[in-house]
Amino acid sequence: MKKNLFAGLMIVGLSAFAQTPRLSLFEEFTGENCAPCAATNPGLNTILAASTNTSKVVAIKWQVPIPSAPTPTWSLYKTNQAEIDWRYTGGGYGYPSQWTSTTAPTSGINAAPTGLFDGQHQWVFGATSDHPFYVSNSVISTAQSYTSAFSISLTTAWDNTYSSYNCTVNIQASATFTATGSLLFRLVMIEKEIHFPTPPGTNGEKDFEDVAIKSFPSLQAGTPMAGVWAVNQIQTFTLNCPLPSYVRDKSQVAFVGFIQDDGNRKVAQAVRALPKLLPNDAQAVSVSVPMTCTNTATPMVTVKNLGNNAITGFNITPYVNSVPGSPFARSGNLAVGASTTFALNSINVAQGANTFSYNITSVTGTDYNTLNNTALVKFLGVLNYQGTPVAEGFLASTFPPTNWSTNNNYNGATWIRVTNAGGFGTSSESTKLDFYNTIPAGAVNELYLPAVSFSGAPTMSFDVAYAQYAAADNDQLDVEVSTDCGLTWTNEYSKAGTVLTTVSAPVTPAFVPTSSQWRKEVVNLAAYAGMNIIIRFVGTSDYGNNLYIDNINLSACLAQNITLSSSSPTSCAGQPVTLTAGGATTYSWSSSSQTGNQITVSPASTTNYVVTSNDPNSCKNSASIVQTVNQCVGIGGNALNISQLSLSPNPAQNVTSLNIDLVQTEIYKVTVLNSVGQLVHSSTHNLSTGANSIAIHTENWANGVYFVNVSSASGTTNTKLTIAK
Repeated sequence: MKKNLFAGLMIVGLSAFAQTPRLSLFEEFTGENCAPCAATNPGLNTILAASTNTSKVVAIKWQVPIPSAPTPTWSLYKTNQAEIDWRYTGGGYGYPSQWTSTTAPTSGINAAPTGLFDGQHQWVFGATSDHPFYVSNSVISTAQSYTSAFSISLTTAWDNTYSSYNCTVNIQASATFTATGSLLFRLVMIEKEIHFPTPPGTNGEKDFEDVAIKSFPSLQAGTPMAGVWAVNQIQTFTLNCPLPSYVRDKSQVAFVGFIQDDGNRKVAQAVRALPKLLPNDAQAVSVSVPMTCTNTATPMVTVKNLGNNAITGFNITPYVNSVPGSPFARSGNLAVGASTTFALNSINVAQGANTFSYNITSVTGTDYNTLNNTALVKFLGVLNYQGTPVAEGFLASTFPPTNWSTNNNYNGATWIRVTNAGGFGTSSESTKLDFYNTIPAGAVNELYLPAVSFSGAPTMSFDVAYAQYAAADNDQLDVEVSTDCGLTWTNEYSKAGTVLTTVSAPVTPAFVPTSSQWRKEVVNLAAYAGMNIIIRFVGTSDYGNNLYIDNINLSACLAQNITLSSSSPTSCAGQPVTLTAGGATTYSWSSSSQTGNQITVSPASTTNYVVTSNDPNSCKNSASIVQTVNQCVGIGGNALNISQLSLSPNPAQNVTSLNIDLVQTEIYKVTVLNSVGQLVHSSTHNLSTGANSIAIHTENWANGVYFVNVSSASGTTNTKLTIAK
């Protein structure tokens, strides 16, 4: 549920008589298939880890099967399923979602993510609801402000084999206390950080913090405590806590303990124990391989010494696209807590998406934690710049498509293929950024097209659909181009918020566009003709609503030679003239709202007409023509060499005579246009000085007004002829 809001009211008092400061327990019920959880957790983790809050609150994250259990066979939920099921449901112990201080629990946690402080609703401490989105510094401070009747110390130590912890707990009462039900101490083993190369569930979440992995002796039974306590009463015990086989990283194992009254679910006090160092522990911190446009690349790796002893040597086995390479030996002193970054031997790169990983082996001494010895990175290899067009409608199930790739800045959910919406309804497939659920605010997600090189000017079009969740949401889409193998990028398209949206108003449910809620965009890339270019779509989240892209077409525009002609290059004022364009498919005319390759105009004065082609995948080209307009003088008018001009008879029926008196001999062209600018007569005459007569046969002409044009090297004149039969 988007920015989920819970309703309800609860008034629960917390005892104020205690003497010991409280470490508050925050429990989150999250899930690997829970889309809002993936969007909420990064911000929540930042607040919980703030230096001002770590002394006030400790967290446990329970991976519940809400809205469903993760689809893979292995998952965080399945490894600890029995405890998690008991904790979140109302049937065993569990937390009911709507309990009060006087009402018995009837149901369990029924929404994710849900957060509780010290076994109580968040709103008891000032939050708007139980959604962790509303956890704030103020809420944490309020929960921690209630003092406790107990103090707890928790001491942890590795056993000799570094396969289990011995945990000694000392509880002392600082005030009298009487429980309303069974009073228990519960000890939960957590992993502070877990980083997966691929999501274990469907929400795209790869990074998890404070994950509950096992409780001792069990979560349900806990360690029993007395129901009534006097001041300074003490209870001490030790628990042996073997690491489960599914622990991901020994260096991240920590513990959270808490005292809980099962009669009212309230947590009276909590305690934490941070991870313990191992004698020898080499950690693969990271690996970096930049985008490359050659067939080799040089990986940079960072290794850290997490153990108590200095490391003097180790080997690294590289893997390129899962194929192992020759081990790389590294020697020298790596002090306790120190990191070293260095280059490995160059590797061979394949065209398109590549994966590089490495594994640390042969650490001096014995590496007691081999679970953190591997790191992985994906990178793009651009070995070929295709000269063929790119046309992608995401119809195939493979995603990203061949020679496409994705990347983001937080290793979480990114571009996905969907089958419930397609551009303008022509299909039901497209690619989507889930700003509504899974992609947190500030996340940047990139979608790379195949690299291209066109001799002609490139052009790109695509269909986009987007809705804001609220008027202030400013999700953004950019198109960027690189000519230097990704070192620098030029922005060629950028829209956000209200400019990007394709619907008229914000949409509060998760946006799925209809066929009419799409817009076609065209990106002019003419400046990149003849260049090797890489193009990427960049989506930046403001945690608004969903963004879809479809029907991406990238190709070289085709050179066009646009022609333009007039039926009469010189015309009378107001006389219809036909302009005809050629060489393209679609045309846009200036100085006219008409469309098509042929238009009729009646200019009152000399006018310059420009026609522009708008053909898809063609270079935008244009042509212009000047339509000369004379203010015609009519019969008897004088046009330079003509001393007298007349038509007789006028109106005419079958024939009329064009009478021309010339000052000197000259060649004349006579043309006649009808009222819509069509040529109905054309003839050329060598006329002598003095009177001349030219017969114009009109027996096949329709009734109406015609325009007679008489032109020579000396000039042009026009007159009108009426046909009336």
